[in-house]
Amino acid sequence: MKKTIIAIVVILLIIAGVYYFTKSSKVITVDQTTTDETTGVDNNAPVNKEQTVLGVSKEGRNIVAYHYGNIDATTSDEILFVGGIHGGYEWNTALVAFQTMDYLKANPTIIPANLKVTVIPVVNPDGLAKIVSTTTATFSTAGITTSASELAAARFNASNVDLNRNFDCDWQTNAKWQDKAVSGGVSVFSEPETVAVRDYVESRSLKAVLAWYSAAGGVFSSSCHNGILTETRNLTNVFAKASGYKPHEEFDFYETTGDMTNWLAKKNIPTISILLTNHTDTEWTKNRAGIDAVLKYFAK
Repeated sequence: MKKTIIAIVVILLIIAGVYYFTKSSKVITVDQTTTDETTGVDNNAPVNKEQTVLGVSKEGRNIVAYHYGNIDATTSDEILFVGGIHGGYEWNTALVAFQTMDYLKANPTIIPANLKVTVIPVVNPDGLAKIVSTTTATFSTAGITTSASELAAARFNASNVDLNRNFDCDWQTNAKWQDKAVSGGVSVFSEPETVAVRDYVESRSLKAVLAWYSAAGGVFSSSCHNGILTETRNLTNVFAKASGYKPHEEFDFYETTGDMTNWLAKKNIPTISILLTNHTDTEWTKNRAGIDAVLKYFAK
């Protein structure tokens, strides 16, 4: 009898051990972090409704979208602001995007109840990092280099691709920037930064996109051989009238291929380019007035 009892106890201990090990293994599996091999984004990271990591740059920096306004309602109309696609060469476009974020956070009541506002302040964080100390927040302009060659080199991503030549409108690998030959990438959307933007746009139903560039001092409508959308023309005029920038139906200073805003137009998303007047000023007073006017325009 004693031997039988001992045998039963041993069996029970074995069963308990197997159960504990199996349960523990399951917990570890559930809790383990998994990372998307394409985007580098942690799929099990805690959800933060106020920001979304869209992907990582070639050098591993996060590309982040920040959300304001009615971020919880699935019925919200969403408009998107984009800066920093040309990295350190156009660092003021990232800075004006960060100023926009600070403005929206400090003044939440200016956003209409029906609206969600998203800001992607830096599409090219690797390029921006060559020139400024941070790629995640408003930065000081003190000490920023004025070297034309250093700034020009910071226009591109870590693969030396001009990201604003890597989108799907008239894309070609041998592209131009003014009179200079630049790389448009080995294929359309070959770069992780443009993939991050593409995937976010295609996962949303955006009412409009506004993108900052420099430096020509104007507001430009977008199109990709499909004509200018009525809403795009309206948006151009609304921002231009409020800001004081001159409105333009197209950017025709030189030929562009693979342009982000024209790709958005190809997808029938109303999109405008806001070109700051130079490469150092954010012209915040003008841009704030334009932002306010656009928010009022989309209010229901």
